[in-house]
Amino acid sequence: MWRRCAVSCRADRVGLGPVGLWSYHAAIGARPGRPEGGPVSDPIPMVDYLVLGGDPHLVAHECTSCGARFFDRRNACASCGAVDSFSSVDIPTAGEVRAFTIVKSWTGGDDYVPAVVDCGGTSVRGQIVNTPPDPEHVKLGMKVRLTTYSIGADSTGTEAITYGFEPA
Repeated sequence: MWRRCAVSCRADRVGLGPVGLWSYHAAIGARPGRPEGGPVSDPIPMVDYLVLGGDPHLVAHECTSCGARFFDRRNACASCGAVDSFSSVDIPTAGEVRAFTIVKSWTGGDDYVPAVVDCGGTSVRGQIVNTPPDPEHVKLGMKVRLTTYSIGADSTGTEAITYGFEPA
């Protein structure tokens, strides 16, 4: 169960869940967090396929029959139909931008760049971060690397960590 924001905010009043809470704070540029001196917990990944630690990386489920890779849990392969034949495989952290769009915020928030990145033959969706969101800085074929960042914390200080891609 999620906890309420440590600071009084609109996200708490409208009853947003944890994803909405973090999205709300990211949109307004605030960072919910623990009260000063409160306990700090280990960060948690926002998605199940993000492995945190000394060398953060993504893990996919690979079909042992055809080699297709998926990030979500599967009972059967969408490519070949094999049932329950998956193994875990680490995804390379370096990649190349294959597709992107620049989203201009109409609400006054920050612009952002969702992209599809080819990481060693596996297509990964994520945001391009740590570079201005404009055509001068983001290009097709651009070399990028996986990075992680906090998208907020609950009142006990447990931070939610997500991933993105930054210029290599």
